[in-house]
Amino acid sequence: MKELYDGKTKTVLLDEANKEVYLLFKDSATGEDGVFDPGSNTVGGSVAGKGKVGLTVSKYFFELMEKNGIPTHYLDADIEKGVMKVRQLTVPNLEFVLRYFTAGSMCRRFTLPEGLPFDPPYLEVTLKDDEQGDPLITDRLCQMKGILQPGQYDEALDILTKVGAVLRDALAEMNLTLIDFKIEIGYDTDGKMYVVDEITPDIWRVKDEAGNIPNQIDCAQLILEKIQ
Repeated sequence: MKELYDGKTKTVLLDEANKEVYLLFKDSATGEDGVFDPGSNTVGGSVAGKGKVGLTVSKYFFELMEKNGIPTHYLDADIEKGVMKVRQLTVPNLEFVLRYFTAGSMCRRFTLPEGLPFDPPYLEVTLKDDEQGDPLITDRLCQMKGILQPGQYDEALDILTKVGAVLRDALAEMNLTLIDFKIEIGYDTDGKMYVVDEITPDIWRVKDEAGNIPNQIDCAQLILEKIQ
């Protein structure tokens, strides 16, 4: 297969013979100084088997989104090979963030204490650019830069809110409280939008019943036990 893009935790592959796109889930995890953190922009290490666990969890949540009427790029998964077959879409360099509580970079940017609730949830859109620190970006700038077409920004935020509702309820059934999460969204040649990339603890923060925030490795194992 031809490598199209190599990211921090996944590699995008193209089967040139069949024109099919796959995501290879890697064992690497984001973090700094040996501490795993889903909010980090650097790779903090690797954990054997993490890729397959992440793929299993992502498969579960993508299928859950589809059952709730939320379109995703997910088509199929081969857990043993660690790959997910996905739709071939245009994926803008954006992340769509939803926060139920203040946490992480938001607290640093706006001098806020951790754990303040948002009702309704707080939505942000950031430009994926590690060198610039993933700056916030508006609908107008997205259109000026040619990243999104008119109407797509608001449509993406609507999808983000729907994903949040489904994800929050599903995690609550596992005794986990969703703090915040981020997703990526792509669109096809007709402009239809889909949730892409992954839906795993690599994209969210949660609290357990004791009020602790498990890292993405521990959280993935906890969820794996619940869904198998």
